[in-house]
Amino acid sequence: MIPRPHRLSLRADVLRRGMRLLPLKRRISAKTSVATVRAQLKFIARFVPRPPRGTKIVMVDAGGVPAERVATPASRHDRHVLYLHGGAFATGFPALYRDMTWRIATLCHAQVTCVDYRLAPEHPFPAGLDDCVTAYRWLIASGADPARIAVMGDSAGGGLVFATLLRLRDEGVPLPAAAVAVSPWTDLALTGESLRLNADVDPLIPVEAAPRAIDLYLAGADPRNPYASPLYGDPTGLPPTLILVGGDDVLRDDSVRMAERMQAAGCDATVEVWPGMWHVWHMLARVLPEGRAAVVRIGAFVDERLA
Repeated sequence: MIPRPHRLSLRADVLRRGMRLLPLKRRISAKTSVATVRAQLKFIARFVPRPPRGTKIVMVDAGGVPAERVATPASRHDRHVLYLHGGAFATGFPALYRDMTWRIATLCHAQVTCVDYRLAPEHPFPAGLDDCVTAYRWLIASGADPARIAVMGDSAGGGLVFATLLRLRDEGVPLPAAAVAVSPWTDLALTGESLRLNADVDPLIPVEAAPRAIDLYLAGADPRNPYASPLYGDPTGLPPTLILVGGDDVLRDDSVRMAERMQAAGCDATVEVWPGMWHVWHMLARVLPEGRAAVVRIGAFVDERLA
């Protein structure tokens, strides 16, 4: 585990305090319907800033799975990032990530394909995972070289990164050159101590809503199934991986333990714990210095490892 020793920026400190005072977490509880959360996110998506001029966004059919491909003038046509969005397996969509994916495309010098995978409860486990695996297979079938592909995601999408890699390895599919996960949810059995220790300090994630989200996603499946909770799988052979997580994140232990498990299996895995940061803080790169720094870190890691 590599801590990120740095002084919290004034903007981060003010934002962190403000988010704790605002009723962000109280808007989502164990009783909040999925439809309500989806409507809230759809409203928020209207205010996502447009990518800079020259950015190209195209809807693609990734082997029957809808996806959004983002490229900027810095993107190489032969490099690809498969991005798996977060949203507790039940919400989220590529348009919500447009202020992030163009940054990834620029810094990784790659085209980013953000997968619009199927969501629970309408499509429980393993439907979303199936879509992520299909999208990766489609990239290769379309001519992409695995040595020039990275798989990346955050939160639930971060968990899907590892689940996708496990499935691909088990099915004998050539693995990508690198993987990145920010605040990944890797343990649906909810055994991480940070779920309790950071429940009050993480300004974004309501821990009490997690069991219901898991029930909707798993629909009775075993929470320790490695394809649902990669922490319980054998990571032998997975590609070089960077995991970023905030010190205040309720999923901090999911990240740290996943990296430790990978290291014990001989994988090249690095986890960085960013003090004072909360769940998926990188999404605030436009306004948060630490968010921009996280995206730059991701870009450097991927750019170095893709051929």
